[in-house]
Amino acid sequence: MRHPTVWPLTLYYDGNCPLCAREIRALRRRASPQRLQLVDIDAADFDPAPLGFSRSQLQQRLHARFADGQWVSGLDATFWSWCAAGLGRWAAPLRWPLLRPLLELGYRLFCRLRPYLHWLPHTDGAARCRAGACELPDKTGNAGRD
Repeated sequence: MRHPTVWPLTLYYDGNCPLCAREIRALRRRASPQRLQLVDIDAADFDPAPLGFSRSQLQQRLHARFADGQWVSGLDATFWSWCAAGLGRWAAPLRWPLLRPLLELGYRLFCRLRPYLHWLPHTDGAARCRAGACELPDKTGNAGRD
């Protein structure tokens, strides 16, 4: 099945997910903004309301929208985002009819486990801690005292 691609594809991803961040980093390096737009649904200023989804719905599986307004999700969102980045031949197995059910099962399992993978190293590393969000709480009760 061939989708009439109307670029750019806008991919809505969870920037807080370490594995997702790795994939997005690779896509960002390879895709031009004319073909792929990346939107972090974990960003503080992201508002899902105009899209017709809640943040929770967007976090349950990957979503992407073509410029003509057509939505794809899950493995199809992955496939088309990779195509947008020129990696279509690597994503081709996602469309193989005999392999698709197994990959769909694996994707659903990943979606269930993804919230528990926060302990994995993130590609942003120390940059995620510069705003003070990674500081350990002061358990001595001496916060702010020198």
